[in-house]
Amino acid sequence: MSKSLNVFKQPLTLHSTTPLTGYLRTGYCEVPASDFGNHAIAAEVTEEFLDFTAKQGNDLRPIPGMKGGCKWCLCASRWLEAFEARERDPSGEKIVPKVWLSATNEKALGKVRLEDLRAFAVDGKE
Repeated sequence: MSKSLNVFKQPLTLHSTTPLTGYLRTGYCEVPASDFGNHAIAAEVTEEFLDFTAKQGNDLRPIPGMKGGCKWCLCASRWLEAFEARERDPSGEKIVPKVWLSATNEKALGKVRLEDLRAFAVDGKE
């Protein structure tokens, strides 16, 4: 169980064990001091996002089992790049991964607005 908090200041929920995600590979989107990438956003990647992030220089596909539909803890800045690129990218909103707010670390809010996360949230939209 993680001691970190989510964007609602509640205990962070488990995001994925298949594949095992998180900076620490615990299944939680924890952001320790050593995580300079801020892997805080609990997301489900799409094939379009995987194409987008590969073009940005971070190809996630070599990770065993990584494909569209996988849950992964994403860097807040990369999620934000996809969010901002959605209007000019041919894939549109498909490049923006869906988000589980209950599993998204509160440290994501240092880079991304909660209302932007909510626009792509699977849970906790209220």
